[in-house]
Amino acid sequence: MKNFFLVLVVVSLIFLTTSIKNSTKNIDKKIFEIKENILLLEYKYELLLLDYNYLSSPSKLIEFNEKYFDQKLKHISRSDIQVLDLRNE
Repeated sequence: MKNFFLVLVVVSLIFLTTSIKNSTKNIDKKIFEIKENILLLEYKYELLLLDYNYLSSPSKLIEFNEKYFDQKLKHISRSDIQVLDLRNE
């Protein structure tokens, strides 16, 4: 009877260990996927930030105006900008 309980305990510990290993493996897999997604989003954010900073600098805008638009762009103030509402048309 004593041997039966010992075998039962050992078998139950084996099953418990297997279950715990599988669950930690799944958790590690999810953590890895989330970290990869975060790295991808950080990379995209850095690219967008670089693009924004590069294109919005005044010297670059002046350079683009001279190079691509043949001085067709002109400076206007913020108060001259109007909102166009196209929902009614």
